[in-house]
Amino acid sequence: MKRKKAIERREDSAVAPAGKTVPVTLLTGFLGAGKTTLLNELLNEPTMGDAAVIVNEFGAVPIDHGLVRTGSERYFQTTTGCICCTATSDIRTSLYELHQAFLEGMVPEISRVVIETTGLADPAPIINSLIAGGTPATGLRDHIVARHFHLSGVVTAFDVTSGRAMLDSFIEGWKQLAFADHIVLTKTDLADGAAMSRESLSDLNPAARLHDRNAHDFDLVSLFAAADYSLRGKPEDVMGWLAADRLSLHAAHHHDINRHGVGIEAFDLTFDGAFDPQAIVTFLELVTSNVHSGLLRLKGIFGATDDPERPVVAHAVQHRLYPLTRLESWPDGNRSTRIVLIGMDMPQQPIRDLFDTLASQAGRKAFR
Repeated sequence: MKRKKAIERREDSAVAPAGKTVPVTLLTGFLGAGKTTLLNELLNEPTMGDAAVIVNEFGAVPIDHGLVRTGSERYFQTTTGCICCTATSDIRTSLYELHQAFLEGMVPEISRVVIETTGLADPAPIINSLIAGGTPATGLRDHIVARHFHLSGVVTAFDVTSGRAMLDSFIEGWKQLAFADHIVLTKTDLADGAAMSRESLSDLNPAARLHDRNAHDFDLVSLFAAADYSLRGKPEDVMGWLAADRLSLHAAHHHDINRHGVGIEAFDLTFDGAFDPQAIVTFLELVTSNVHSGLLRLKGIFGATDDPERPVVAHAVQHRLYPLTRLESWPDGNRSTRIVLIGMDMPQQPIRDLFDTLASQAGRKAFR
């Protein structure tokens, strides 16, 4: 009864101030480009206190949601699976649920929504689900979303150290750049002579503004200012990709949330226990040392025996393993080790066998 009355009191309200629609900004970029790092920096800004956050993760086991510092009062939601294969359903459903949470008094008015997409996301179906003239509305939910939300912009993170190789292999990377209003160049402090040049990126999308993540005057918040997304000046392929997506039936069939396209697959490893720190290093170095294994991305949270209250966070992009870090505490109620690996034609069984062996050893030590 209370829920019904709450909805009745606010049924004519909008999730944003009266007469306005909520701007939605997509934060995209290929696997390992640094999207979550940018999102955390963004959410630390006081002006972003009334922003809602939706994070999409590829695969069945969410990890990024535990690495995003959202704060207890912020509306935050995660979705799992390949968002570009279920974009209309996931994006519109997520925004509809946000609006319903407002109607029920569970969240206050918000100034904007930030959607962090999985690194494999094709922007076309996501953008089609949010722009006028895109994917047609199929029910009341879609009409409500169109009435209360609009696409404000697309911000794409681009790893200058590995971006050239990524663009040679994955059309998704090209699309993420082509649809962007802003391209944030990440890992410029690690770049060498083989890094993708700014001129090359400008040629790909002349309409996008380029920003160096490590520049002293970099202003991340300004990239998420309220606006109206426009296709003007974008590469000519953009309109064709949107039209092709509207003709496709990608959202009409069941999709395996651990798969994307041909050959790309995610799999997870979990263990309800803690590892010796050296075992963590051994596992990660063995998995990432083979440059021909097909590994695209690894991310994990490990319980460690030397400090069980401070889990170890691991990130790898292809064969590059980044320095391990520690969280000050477990980010959620789940204290288990969990790892997600994303790869192309990657041999899973040897990795599973290695992990199971180390987990078995850790389990025997715990019971001594």
